[in-house]
Amino acid sequence: MKKNSLYKGTLQNIILKLLSKEIKMYGYQMTQRAKELTEGELEMTEGALYPLLHKLEADGVIMSEIQEINGRNRKYYLLTEKGKRQQATQEDEMRSYLFNLNTIFNR
Repeated sequence: MKKNSLYKGTLQNIILKLLSKEIKMYGYQMTQRAKELTEGELEMTEGALYPLLHKLEADGVIMSEIQEINGRNRKYYLLTEKGKRQQATQEDEMRSYLFNLNTIFNR
């Protein structure tokens, strides 16, 4: 991540939002999609991404499934029902937070 300190606290929100837009994604796909959407500004590292994916899975927010693609196993992540609810709640909180930041910085 280029602006590491600004993105660190929102990485979970970013992952959940990406998964809410797709049926399922694998880790590298998440990093590339975030990079694409932010025109290169957000570069998630594996060291930040995978521990959080494992924590979210342990908490029942996401689940994983293994699929064989071209003879190789690929681990896909999906939101659980709990994860869908959490994502919606966190998105509402994030929108409120961004509104308040915008108010502060534009006065």
